[in-house]
Amino acid sequence: MSHMALATQNWLATVLAIAMAGLSNDAARPAADKDDGDVRATIQQYFNGHATGDPSEMRKPFLPSAHIEGIRDGSFVSWTLDEYCARFSGRPAADESSRRRSIDVVEISGDAASVKATLIHGPTVFTDFLLLVKVDGAWKIANKVYTSHPVSQR
Repeated sequence: MSHMALATQNWLATVLAIAMAGLSNDAARPAADKDDGDVRATIQQYFNGHATGDPSEMRKPFLPSAHIEGIRDGSFVSWTLDEYCARFSGRPAADESSRRRSIDVVEISGDAASVKATLIHGPTVFTDFLLLVKVDGAWKIANKVYTSHPVSQR
């Protein structure tokens, strides 16, 4: 076979491989889109827990074994889900109407996901890093690590 024929054959094989990769990615897209939507719905449920101040609402998006960790008032804290939910009064915060929450980044790999979220609560900005796992078809928050700073430092 001539060099020209080999080059053409290699070029065609490369084009075919690229096209097939695109098709396989397109075929996987509906499942990925569903997972992205389901992860975002889980985080929205978490946001609803904050908005309502209801401990039972806050518990819904988490695995029972979840831990919440971060720096609070200059000291490291590590709470179980029960300890974390006990911090909620059962009522929305007085300034709830001015609070803002957003999902900044969602990354999914198989049955694991990470989410970076920003919560602006009064004078404080919280950055939450949430790790999720898909258990029995449902996305749940396995762990949360957070940091905070005054809005003025944004």
